[in-house]
Amino acid sequence: MAINLQKGQRETLNAPKFTIGLGWDTNSSVTGAQFDLDASVFIMGDNKKLITDDFFVFYNNLISPDEAVKHTGDNLTGDGDGDDEQILVDLSKTDPRVTEMSIIVTIHDAEVRKQNFGQVRNSFVRIVDAVTGTELVKYELEEDFSIETAVEFGRIYKRNNEWKFEAVGAGQRGGLQDYLNKYN
Repeated sequence: MAINLQKGQRETLNAPKFTIGLGWDTNSSVTGAQFDLDASVFIMGDNKKLITDDFFVFYNNLISPDEAVKHTGDNLTGDGDGDDEQILVDLSKTDPRVTEMSIIVTIHDAEVRKQNFGQVRNSFVRIVDAVTGTELVKYELEEDFSIETAVEFGRIYKRNNEWKFEAVGAGQRGGLQDYLNKYN
């Protein structure tokens, strides 16, 4: 049975292979423009910076150099139930320099489309064991991010040779560029 996390809670990940599922629903935009939310993963070392630029996994770079992280592709609408985007992770393949992975969701062209996470609802991140299909942890964002255009949903990090997941739920106003500035 999945553990439903609250913001700031951490849980040990006992599955070496898992799927990060991200989901959301959008309110109808007053601008009439469709929403396009994008999931990405910043794969970092001890200095909390990308190992190299290739360790930024997103819709234009679907696989990390060590092949430990694979994005399954961009969902342009978020329609339907369940996961809107998925990222496959195999911790046994991670480059030895990797100590953290930050899971970010951004709104594509948010400024141009006048959109923010206040117009997004039912947002969640979950981790599912790739072998058994069991949902291990789930974190549902319940905050109203009325000005944010990017949100760090969670992070996976290594401490004392154990991988853990932390529910973060922190937003940024500057979209993806804010996270690129932070982690690059």
